[in-house]
Amino acid sequence: MNRDRTAYVTGSVVSKDGTVLGYRRLGDGPPVVLVHGSMMSSYNFMKLGTALARDFTVYLPDRRGRGLSGPYGPAFTLQRAAEDVQALMDAAHARRVFALSAGANAVLQWALTAPEECKIALYEPPLPVGGSRLAAWLPRYDSEMHHNRPGAAMVTVAKGTKDSRLLQVLPRPVAVPLMDFAMRAQARQAHTDEVPLIDLIATMHHDAQLVLGAEGLIAASTAVRADVLLLGGGRSPRYLKDALDALHAAIPRSRTTRLRGVGHLAADNGGQPGRVARALRGYFSDPPP
Repeated sequence: MNRDRTAYVTGSVVSKDGTVLGYRRLGDGPPVVLVHGSMMSSYNFMKLGTALARDFTVYLPDRRGRGLSGPYGPAFTLQRAAEDVQALMDAAHARRVFALSAGANAVLQWALTAPEECKIALYEPPLPVGGSRLAAWLPRYDSEMHHNRPGAAMVTVAKGTKDSRLLQVLPRPVAVPLMDFAMRAQARQAHTDEVPLIDLIATMHHDAQLVLGAEGLIAASTAVRADVLLLGGGRSPRYLKDALDALHAAIPRSRTTRLRGVGHLAADNGGQPGRVARALRGYFSDPPP
């Protein structure tokens, strides 16, 4: 148990292919599973989880390749990630789930066959719309990782996903050394239960598979029977807003909430997790239909 900050206990579940998935559990009440996004671990949702723990038993899993969980394995796909979601929902006896970014792609794939009584909240899943190539950054990233240039790889991801406005305008010769310095500093200062960013960079190759495998997922989402809340930030990139609009049109029982003044990473510890928690508390407090 962590006694330095919010108290939690850890546990684990085994996914369909035998991979161990670890999680943190805190709070009391109906179970809710919170699935983090790319370049994150369960630590990044601790503030969000703490805000919800007054009303819910919160499960914060580490997705594969980080923290408390096992490796991706040789055949990682979007379907494999959806099986992980199923294992976690079963272990928690949960009917409520929130997911961010690439984690939301996994939950959406799972939602295609989820029970009608589930309540699902998705924050800006990166889904291809109108021929967009959301993982066009992957070949350059792979090359930079192969040559042990994690700072350059991180800049490539940030520019490709448009997550950082600052990195969009900084030229690479300036951005890369700044990123190298920032990652080393963050690793030195990281909390004991935090996965440093420099250790998370390698997960992006696998998270890209959750985007590449999502071709056709919006069209398939007409089969989702559960209630779905689609969350987005007013400052997020246009392609994420377009994907959310397309999902809203496809999913029969969906609604959309835009959070003004925030971007794609609002749920992260460094964003505005309190605002996300308020939206989720209102949605999840109503019993599943």
